[in-house]
Amino acid sequence: MKKALLALLCTLLLTTQLTAQTGRKDLFPDGSPIGPWFTNVQKLTLRQLGRTYVLTDFGVKTDSTLVQTQAIQQVIDKAASQGGGVIVIPRGTFMSGALFFKPKTHLHVAEGAVLKGSNNIADYPKLPSRMEGQSLDYFAALVNAYGVDGFTISGKGTIDGNGLRFWEAFWARRKENPNCTNLEVSRPRLVFVWRCNNVQVQDVRLHNAGFWTSHYYQCRNVKILDAHIYSPYQPVKAPSTDAIDLDVCSNVLIKGCYLSVNDDAIALKGGKGPWADRVPNNGANTDILIEDCTFGFCHSALTCGSEAIHNRNILMRNCTVSEADRVLWLKMRPDTPQLYEYITVENIRGQSNSFLYVKPWTQFFDLQGRPDIPLSYSNHIQLKQIHVTCNTFFNVAISEHDKLAQFTFENINAESKNPNIDKSVIHGFTLKNVRINRQLVP
Repeated sequence: MKKALLALLCTLLLTTQLTAQTGRKDLFPDGSPIGPWFTNVQKLTLRQLGRTYVLTDFGVKTDSTLVQTQAIQQVIDKAASQGGGVIVIPRGTFMSGALFFKPKTHLHVAEGAVLKGSNNIADYPKLPSRMEGQSLDYFAALVNAYGVDGFTISGKGTIDGNGLRFWEAFWARRKENPNCTNLEVSRPRLVFVWRCNNVQVQDVRLHNAGFWTSHYYQCRNVKILDAHIYSPYQPVKAPSTDAIDLDVCSNVLIKGCYLSVNDDAIALKGGKGPWADRVPNNGANTDILIEDCTFGFCHSALTCGSEAIHNRNILMRNCTVSEADRVLWLKMRPDTPQLYEYITVENIRGQSNSFLYVKPWTQFFDLQGRPDIPLSYSNHIQLKQIHVTCNTFFNVAISEHDKLAQFTFENINAESKNPNIDKSVIHGFTLKNVRINRQLVP
């Protein structure tokens, strides 16, 4: 009996020691546990998604020049009316305008298949929607899911936004008016998912979006696994083609993805304006895990803002950056009350123009008559296990309306043309084993 108790105590002690040694990888930045939902990265199979509805079995033609929105929508509606199933885009190119998935329906884009968006904005109806932190009427995306719990996009094929015409229209307007807003030129997103829980996007290629590539609004339990998200920055820049926009979402896993777009790769949004924290449709992004991703060209790998009021428990780790202008960008918007807290970026390798970028974001500044400027806060920000080459490592210049506190830099090796770190802008700034250009930062 004594031996059994001793063995049990030894086992408990060993378990405690192992947890202490490895627990940091299993915790969100605020110390709460990363649950088993985040570690389950099993891909969903066609069989699991239900009955298959292959487009060509229902009269849809393999014709890359023919817009077949109505015919494809009829297949989706048929699947919904018969209890659900998965709409399969077979090998070949199929052009469409806005498609709307119904409860218990899914999308599978087979390898060699292309679902190509029409480049005529008339094929995307205006509906109640969400854009740039506002609830408004806007054009539907190519792929839309409203209130479709369990919605899945799978397959190794491509959803192509065919965005060139929209990009050229935007740059023509920007040439006419350098201060034009994003919404002045009518452009569709590629994927819009609204009020859907238990969403999974896996393996698919999301390319050439007319506007934002994939936008998730008011969703919970979203997994984006091994997706390839791309829009070009040359020869024609694809403006505002954010790879992943999370807008009032919780429990999100982004894993094994490649992201290269002409704007932010992963942007956390949630509302804007001087009273944005009082608007019911706005809210926080919480418990976001980004890991094992590769970032090509982008304005920033991870961005808070520019339309965000609260981001908490954001962990980006084990990632590579190659052409990012910034790795972590905290957009401090002076016309919006903001709180960015418990954000950790760790085990990052590669190169960028700036590593950490924190500055006021004044584009389209509008206090809407509010007499005071709301304060914005960023606290409990950690950068750890970093190996990067950059032009500017610490690109931080804040106003009196921005409050930065409790930043920790730990185990950092950086090569930088501008190695300066201004500690005075942060209250509670801890540096542990930080070397820039092989010099230990005191």
